[in-house]
Amino acid sequence: MPQSFRLLVIPIAVVVACSVAVAAVIVASRAPVLVNVRSATTASGIDSAILVSGDATVSKNPDLALLNAGIESRASTAAAAQSDLATRAAKLIARIKSLGVNDKDLSTSGYWIGPEYGSTGQTITGYRAGEQLQVKWHNVDTVGRTLDAIVQEGGATNISIGFGLANPKAAQAEARALAIADAKAKAQAMASAAGVHVGQVIRVSDVSINTRTPYPYTYGAALAAPDKAVTQVPVGDLDVQVSVEVDYSIA
Repeated sequence: MPQSFRLLVIPIAVVVACSVAVAAVIVASRAPVLVNVRSATTASGIDSAILVSGDATVSKNPDLALLNAGIESRASTAAAAQSDLATRAAKLIARIKSLGVNDKDLSTSGYWIGPEYGSTGQTITGYRAGEQLQVKWHNVDTVGRTLDAIVQEGGATNISIGFGLANPKAAQAEARALAIADAKAKAQAMASAAGVHVGQVIRVSDVSINTRTPYPYTYGAALAAPDKAVTQVPVGDLDVQVSVEVDYSIA
């Protein structure tokens, strides 16, 4: 029998206790294998299975931009830094909302106030306060102009952006169906080489779902001066990756 086929004969008395260990070994390698195990219900019966994995990637155009806009303030006291930050934040939030962003798409992702120390690390030289806002922007085609407005008119000093899908489950379902089809094709190839036929599905597991996003874009306020052209932000595609494991009986 070829090496890619594995014959496992498990005594009835220990089949239940060893089932978890056997599954762990199979999943660890997960190359397509043909497995024979002794039936737990029949002393002489042999149950056979083909164990395969399937993978698929679906590329989609992002329809959601996630903008993070940060502002900071420094002052000699914590109260003064906080007060100045509140003024800056109010200006930034007002500008973001004027772009048509709904309240549900605007949230605070970070807020901090703390001392700043001198070169020796012993003396407090002042205080720094900061706030980070997250904006869900649903028109990725205009995200460059939105970034410029937030920096140039809203006063944001730190900006980062990523992209996503408003409904990722649809893309995941599409990729999952393709991954299962890939697993079935592998099982049929295995069965044909072994001279048997693929039977019913015994078990199927979705072992990983990964969305590979375009590289996040980051820039500071100094790069968005009013005399510059509109910021260009190429979006690219999102890769939604799904892997499955499927066990088939042998007909």
